[in-house]
Amino acid sequence: MKYVGAHVSAAGGVENSIKNAVSIGADGFALFTKNQRQWVAKPLSDRNIKKFKEYLEVHNFSPDAILPHDSYLINLGHPVEENRIRSLNAFIDEAKRVEALGLKYLNFHPGSHLKKISEEECLDLISESVNFAIKETESCIFVLETTAGQGSNLGYKFEHLAYIIDKIEDKSRIGVCIDTAHIFAAGYDIRTKEAYEETMKKFDEIIGFKYLKGMHINDSKAKLASRVDRHHSLGKGEIGLDAFKFIMQDKRINNIPLILETIEPDIWAEEIKLLRSFIKTKDD
Repeated sequence: MKYVGAHVSAAGGVENSIKNAVSIGADGFALFTKNQRQWVAKPLSDRNIKKFKEYLEVHNFSPDAILPHDSYLINLGHPVEENRIRSLNAFIDEAKRVEALGLKYLNFHPGSHLKKISEEECLDLISESVNFAIKETESCIFVLETTAGQGSNLGYKFEHLAYIIDKIEDKSRIGVCIDTAHIFAAGYDIRTKEAYEETMKKFDEIIGFKYLKGMHINDSKAKLASRVDRHHSLGKGEIGLDAFKFIMQDKRINNIPLILETIEPDIWAEEIKLLRSFIKTKDD
């Protein structure tokens, strides 16, 4: 089973994300549980939580198929303690929202050193932050996202994520999300069967498929190893369609949310159908 969907809007209430997912034929989705451009938001109301859970049941969405994303403002590796604590408090709040909604995951970008500390120091701070968040929450699994490595963002090497995971005390509470556009921009080729298998072999050896909790399915406007984060619609970018066929036919990538963040929401329904059609396509 592959859960295929997109990062849909939750405007007007988190329960609306489910309606928006249904409208594009998704059986998985991502959402922000609060305004991603603000540090603080009012708590989820009992009504919002009740409606969200009701709609999940009515439309047969499994928590396994839903990948909430935290605010882009958060930087768990911020070199300035005051700013890092602000990020950590917001991060914990988002995890508690996930738990209140009966969901499992919180997807996040690892963090940035802002060219003020070393990569290793930043990775240590991220690890400490996640360990603290785990202790302050009950069940949320924190899902590290691979990044393109733009600016001072860490997570563009599989080794970065492995380093963080190694330092997490409760490894049942940590996971990874592969973003196809990001890994491609970071230098991991997936355009041919041979390149795809080599990249996935590296992922398995360095991190391990047991940690894979989701994928962001995006083509890339940016070229291989450009370290530039620019998403594109499927088949319209530098990656091409074959890579997405490999993903949809890869049994190692079953039972996790596969989330479109492509740039044309109007064609998400078509892209979901396209991805599902690849499951039935046999290798040449």
